Amino acid sequence: MKTQDEGHMRRAIELARAQHGRTGQNPSVGCVIVGPDGRRISEGATADGGRPHAEEMALGPLQGRGAKGAIAYVTLEPCRERTNGESACSKRLIEAGVSRVVIAVMDKHPKGSGGKAAIEAAGISVETGLCEAEAAALYEDFFASLA
Repeated sequence: MKTQDEGHMRRAIELARAQHGRTGQNPSVGCVIVGPDGRRISEGATADGGRPHAEEMALGPLQGRGAKGAIAYVTLEPCRERTNGESACSKRLIEAGVSRVVIAVMDKHPKGSGGKAAIEAAGISVETGLCEAEAAALYEDFFASLA
């Protein structure tokens, strides 16, 4: 399972890397959704200009409930709140019915941080730190801009 988890997270990092520098003030995030059978069913990255977010891009093709029981691999903690008032990524994952969320890097943005806690409060298993060193480089400038 650990090797499969790493492979899926590395794919999420590839997606985020491909968008790095194209997402405006938002960080470039990658998200891979894996079905209960262990196969990737969708993926996405933060769009040009910073919206939609990666989780929204990955969940969109699944028509809402298509992710029931799935695992989401996300390079940065799913946001707790959106600056534009849309549904937060943590809420989208909860509503989609995922059974587990694996996060590489925890968010330091005041509206981003807390997504993990919201997901856990909904009874969903969350793991953090997978491929963290590899993903962290993507967020150095973003976190520095928050200071």
